[in-house]
Amino acid sequence: MTETETKSGGSQAPAAEVKQALNSFLYDFREFQADVKSRLQQQEERLTMLDRKSQMTASAAGRPALSRAADLDAPHKKAFASYLRNGDDDGLRGLELEGKALGASVAAEGGYLVDPETSEAIKSVLRSTASIRTIAQVVTVESSSFDVLVDHSDIGSGWATETAHQVETDTPLIERVSIPLHELSAMPKASQRLLDDSAFDIEGWLAARIADKFARAEAAAFINGDGIDKPKGFLSHPLVPEGAWAWGSLGYVATGMDGDFDAVSPSDAILDLVYSLGAEYRSGAAFVMNSRTAGAVRKMKDADGRFLWSDGLSAGEPARLLGYAVLIAEDMPDIASGTVAIAFGNFQAGYTIAERPDLRVLRDPFSAKPHVLFYATKRVGGDVSDFAAIKLLRFSAA
Repeated sequence: MTETETKSGGSQAPAAEVKQALNSFLYDFREFQADVKSRLQQQEERLTMLDRKSQMTASAAGRPALSRAADLDAPHKKAFASYLRNGDDDGLRGLELEGKALGASVAAEGGYLVDPETSEAIKSVLRSTASIRTIAQVVTVESSSFDVLVDHSDIGSGWATETAHQVETDTPLIERVSIPLHELSAMPKASQRLLDDSAFDIEGWLAARIADKFARAEAAAFINGDGIDKPKGFLSHPLVPEGAWAWGSLGYVATGMDGDFDAVSPSDAILDLVYSLGAEYRSGAAFVMNSRTAGAVRKMKDADGRFLWSDGLSAGEPARLLGYAVLIAEDMPDIASGTVAIAFGNFQAGYTIAERPDLRVLRDPFSAKPHVLFYATKRVGGDVSDFAAIKLLRFSAA
């Protein structure tokens, strides 16, 4: 073999190896590409099958697939409306048997659960009314009572050194406040002729009547309730001068004049009331008084002639006194001899409202013929949960 042939053969060998490696790589890449394409196609077929099943289910139910969530409560609402208009409770009983509305039927306990839309309308009104509910702590429970644990003492603590003997710290004092739930009821009535009119919005009418009755009853009980078959109002607890305050009672500050503010410095009593409340409670505190008391307070000025009262800057914003929100609660006492017409405190800490989430209605077509009575009930309780968080202004000399 000549030198030229040897060189030529030697140069062709590496080129053949490169070509073989390139062919092998292209073959592997085509295999990988085919595998990916096959998996994508399988995934697309699986999604298509699921979509067809969803459409078939929606079609069988007689509604579009996207409307299923919105229509979950429709059977209950329709059955409840039928019960209200003509007393037909077969639909509600059927819902319970089929499990479509959990606990819809509670006839043994005195009625049927209100449909969710009507129930929410009532709760919305209760939350927006001028009641202690708007500034207090509200909890939802499933039991017949609610317990609040309050630590009203300083946490045990002390200073320590490397070599000194460690002294045992004091044990915190824990108070348990038990709030029982009571049955709140309302009994609106309507004529059967009105109920037979299909244009009559029975659910809206019922929600408005129940909410109005409940709101007025709650507002009065949270302030003046005696705790017997109703919530215990904060004014029903023992009232003592602030200097003699102890747990279990509410402390008050006197105006210095019987049945009125001090003639010379009327605003001093309000300042004393504010600073009788502990600093840890003043953040988030509010005044509570009725309209007649507010009319007297809003005329007060400081030493520089500026009004202590300022109206809300926008709709829905509460008025403010010395920078703190004012709740106008008409069930508060008027200014008179020895009354406590103004309360100031952090009601989120100081007063707790406990309630059951369910609202029931029992239709009674017999007791008030030719009218139909609707006996609506819910369970709610309330009481002072921290006696240090609420202070009162008493219109007395001492």
